[in-house]
Amino acid sequence: MKPLLLFLGFTLLLSCTSVSKEKLNLLNGYWEIERVEFPNGGQKEYRMSTDIDFIQLEGLKGFRKKMKPRFDGNYETSDDAEPFQINIHEGAFYIVYKNNLSEWQETITALSKDNFSMQNEDGILYHYKRFEPISITP
Repeated sequence: MKPLLLFLGFTLLLSCTSVSKEKLNLLNGYWEIERVEFPNGGQKEYRMSTDIDFIQLEGLKGFRKKMKPRFDGNYETSDDAEPFQINIHEGAFYIVYKNNLSEWQETITALSKDNFSMQNEDGILYHYKRFEPISITP
């Protein structure tokens, strides 16, 4: 009985965080870095970050932009946005960035309504959580 419960729990976990083409629209919105895992096993926790990422995806193309939340519920940003394309290869989903200076990709390893993770080409795993704005009104 215990192995069956373990298997069902693991299956449920995978179904909540696995990546599929139908779930890619969940990337849209504001994201806050939660923690980073390094290939050597080290981790860095982010209790609070002054920058968040805004991701906008339409189809398999989109952009990512750095934002600074303000206490009034608005955001400060520059006009810089990093365009990307999502490539699918052998069931894996890659965010491919390309600009005049370089080209790189990150693999989406998990995606749900409130969290997502991606790994860069150096094996560094980034965990994000959906950003919850703090609004302080006078």
